[in-house]
Amino acid sequence: MSSNPKIIVLKTREIIYTLLLLFLAILLIVCLVLMFSGKLKTQSNQSGSPAVQAQTQASSEAAKSQSESAAFTAGVYTTPVTLGDSAVDVEVTVDQNHINSIRLVNLSEATEAAFPLVSPSLEHITSQILEKQTLEGITCPQENRYTSQLLLSAISKALDRARNPL
Repeated sequence: MSSNPKIIVLKTREIIYTLLLLFLAILLIVCLVLMFSGKLKTQSNQSGSPAVQAQTQASSEAAKSQSESAAFTAGVYTTPVTLGDSAVDVEVTVDQNHINSIRLVNLSEATEAAFPLVSPSLEHITSQILEKQTLEGITCPQENRYTSQLLLSAISKALDRARNPL
């Protein structure tokens, strides 16, 4: 019997690279498990027990009735919005129970040219708000969602002042 010893030479660099790759693979697997298990828990909580569904439905109905019964102080309310170096005012006109109009004031041609999505975004939002008479459920197009969110925030501030004038 002859024994032929086999010698394996491992370089330290190869061992370190292998351990690092193994560590990153395990970390990726753990992150994926945590990410997807978190989604399942929130979905099961939302659609879980009937008591939770009833409570959610009751709170949404209360919010809806509160928004319907909320009266405004009639007037014109403005909120400034900064676009680049210039300030533009979002003007909201309300009467006792309705939002009548929303428009941009002090919008120069230069500002409108620099921010071409402002006017179409406001028209899209205004048509929905005037139809629904609330800010709930307003949809924004994907291509100008940031502009729409900026305008919705300004409109919300103006309506808050209309509900609670100083």
